[in-house]
Amino acid sequence: MIDTLGSRLRQLRQSKKLRQEQVADLIGLNKSAISAYETNTRQPSYDILIRLATLYRVSTDYLLGCQGNRMIDVSNLTEAEFALITELVADMTEKNKRLEEL
Repeated sequence: MIDTLGSRLRQLRQSKKLRQEQVADLIGLNKSAISAYETNTRQPSYDILIRLATLYRVSTDYLLGCQGNRMIDVSNLTEAEFALITELVADMTEKNKRLEEL
């Protein structure tokens, strides 16, 4: 299945354990707009797209399907914390590759 903007928005909202009403309140819209975005019956404006990306801490490219990977904001981490996160991601990636080979 190809991920659409709506499906990505729904997945992100659910992963944050938010209701559509909560998302709407956080970005200054009504619930029906969030529902329309998630069902692909309406497309958000650039401004709303940026608000959604900021809320979910992902890039607009990720939301639009131009980029398959989520981004993690590490700008406020120390160098040591960044190194730990990088090592953890590398270890998990290698583990998943080994599991796929089984």
